[in-house]
Amino acid sequence: MGIARGAKLQVSNRGTAALSLRCSRSKISNPFSIFYDGKPIKFSFNVILVALILTIIISRTTQILLKPLRQPRLVSDMIGGILMGPSLMAQSPMFVSMVFPLTAEFLLKNLGLIGLMLFLFLSGVKMDIGLLTRSGKKQICIALVSVFSPLVVVTVVAFCTRKSMDEQLARFSSTGAIASSMAVSTFPIQYVVLQELNLLSSDVGIMTLSTALISDSFGFNFISAFEAMKQSEVSTACALWYLLSTFVFVVFLLGSAHQAMLWIIRKTPEGQPVDQIYVITIFLSVFGFGFLSDMFGLAICNGSFWLGLVIPSGPPLGATLVEKSETIIMEVFMPCTYVFFGLNTDFHAMQEAGWSALSPLFGLIISGYLSKFLSTLLAARLVDLSWRESLAVSLVLSLRGQVELILYYHWVDKDIIGVAGFTMLMYTTAILMGILTPMISILYDPSKPYMVSQRRTIQHTAPNDYLRILVCIKDKEHLQTIVNLLQVSYPTSQNPFSIHVFHHVDFIGRGNPLFIDHQKQEFGELASRFPDWERIHNALTLYQESREDCVDLQFFSASTAKITMYQDVCKLALESNSVIIILPLEKKCDGEIAAAEQWGGGNQSVIIQVMENAPCSVGLLVDKAERRQLPQDAAHSFIVLFLGGPDSREALSYSGRMAGNPSVSLTVVRFLSPNGEGDDEMQKKLDDGVVTSFWVQNERNERVSYREVVARDGADTVAVILEMAKDKYYDMWIVGRKQGINPSLLEGLSTWTENQEELGIIGDYVSSSESVNADSVLVIQKQVLRGNTAAATTTSTNSTATTSRRRSLFR
Repeated sequence: MGIARGAKLQVSNRGTAALSLRCSRSKISNPFSIFYDGKPIKFSFNVILVALILTIIISRTTQILLKPLRQPRLVSDMIGGILMGPSLMAQSPMFVSMVFPLTAEFLLKNLGLIGLMLFLFLSGVKMDIGLLTRSGKKQICIALVSVFSPLVVVTVVAFCTRKSMDEQLARFSSTGAIASSMAVSTFPIQYVVLQELNLLSSDVGIMTLSTALISDSFGFNFISAFEAMKQSEVSTACALWYLLSTFVFVVFLLGSAHQAMLWIIRKTPEGQPVDQIYVITIFLSVFGFGFLSDMFGLAICNGSFWLGLVIPSGPPLGATLVEKSETIIMEVFMPCTYVFFGLNTDFHAMQEAGWSALSPLFGLIISGYLSKFLSTLLAARLVDLSWRESLAVSLVLSLRGQVELILYYHWVDKDIIGVAGFTMLMYTTAILMGILTPMISILYDPSKPYMVSQRRTIQHTAPNDYLRILVCIKDKEHLQTIVNLLQVSYPTSQNPFSIHVFHHVDFIGRGNPLFIDHQKQEFGELASRFPDWERIHNALTLYQESREDCVDLQFFSASTAKITMYQDVCKLALESNSVIIILPLEKKCDGEIAAAEQWGGGNQSVIIQVMENAPCSVGLLVDKAERRQLPQDAAHSFIVLFLGGPDSREALSYSGRMAGNPSVSLTVVRFLSPNGEGDDEMQKKLDDGVVTSFWVQNERNERVSYREVVARDGADTVAVILEMAKDKYYDMWIVGRKQGINPSLLEGLSTWTENQEELGIIGDYVSSSESVNADSVLVIQKQVLRGNTAAATTTSTNSTATTSRRRSLFR
């Protein structure tokens, strides 16, 4: 029987007290199940499984409990780790013996370190170093002020309180390391918090990520300098060897390792995932570089982080690495990391140390936080950010997280602080993170800028003014449907179009979103991230050239996460003064509408987010047919289902522009309830006014027909739709989404459809029903004004026209 002997050192204040030796079996077998008096909890492998399961459960439970308080996941994980540590649960000898015997504790700590290595590796992969060259003067100004101001302030405070510090903390290398840590904002932390707050694509998010990346470039030099100073306390030779090792390590990464990654990308066929053998080799390299960096005295996590930096972000390589590893790293390994930190957090050690021993360190930390916040706030105001944006930027850049925690543990390893100091830093980080993050979400609402009070709709666009359209395209599959819609919309010199084309690509394996205005900048080395761009650009440019005198075309591209894509769409719609946003959808082979696959599902659906926040009207274009291109001179039949309300009025206004196209015949069907049952009188008057205006414009147009039908409930409404579809093939069905529709017209239909949140009940039925044959369906939502209900109602003229006169105007 092998006996493992080991001393478990418990650092009380500085770290000299050792507990008694504990002996245990190196391996306990479990040949029998519990039905034969076996004891699974004594089996080392089972103990590790229990510890791992308990770690993940406590981490996720804490996160669920704190979610209503708007707490980020980092706070929940830190609290979970602290709960399992000697501050609380590990105070119980029974709990320690069952969950954290020496074997399990040893493995969990090492799993935690592996989790940190992989987390920092992925963070390096997501960082786009090219952003440094694209950063503007504002980001550089904020970064310089926010880094050097707290660095000076903390250094001055350390000099003033030096007499009250112990010998290790009083050394210049120690105070310098703490000052540099408080001065630098690390990219991985800002990215994680902004992602949780859905601020990655906001103005504050873009500004913060660029500033954090510049700050990180200073941080690397600071840490290297102060680490060399710490090594010089042993001998000058140690410092020289450290600097030489760092230089050689970095040169090798920038040279050989980076070229190897570029070779892998060249070997990968376009549009194909990276070969599995390359992925495995890279992850083995993560551990290899971690071993080398630790061997050279560069800290074990630096090697993995630097390796991630030399891997080109985004597809194909960066995206593949993130897709294949992010879930297991964040959901399995990282909870072990926080338990690793929690096991080294001891509230009772902090009590034993006392305030007198901890106050100098506390003074450095608080002065660092305050100087960081205030200097960033003033710098942001100096570059003309608003007070609200300046506060949000300063709060985000003041946050501390995983990178700082590993630095704190590194300080314990270097004997700069003890367990008591580490515990205080853990509590300070968790408390300030828990306070500042909800403040950011309350203070800064990314959708607020899109809440305009003026009307931006087709209905309220003057006839001779530009019709400003924002077209969103995710891939080349949507291209022809969009071109077909623009062709039949019939731009003329009297009714010109201004079209903004927004090509969006989901970003995977990248940390910072990318937005390109092609009127001001070229793709350059970024072209590989937008594989469909050339075809989209050529097709729409060809369309413009055929109508050069009446179509103005501008192109934009973005690579962002689906969860924040709506911010880019709404922001571009606001800046371009668009009156309608067109979002294409595709019908799958089984009849379902591929909304979730293309734009995300549930509350995070881009479609839902755009409709809730858009500063203008929104059109959802569903492609139902296999036909990809409309013949230039062929006749097209369109039908408008007018069920009343703002959305139907906007749909009719758009259809009115199509009615001027000599190749388009238009049928308008208005649904009415018997005896006006369920009608909203104000909406009814507005409907009458828009319909009357439509008549006046088209009373001499023989290609326009109009009819009214009475429907008692949803079944009657569907019956009329099926009758219209049976009588004639319509190339396009146009319908309002759902605002203001008389509920009696939809009675009993709510259970018939699955995508009614996006398309509305009627829009989804027409789009998905096999009985309604069409090339495409256009579902329109009129602009929703927020906080200005008075502006939402528009005076309409001629609302008293009679039904008999309406019928006499149309054939």
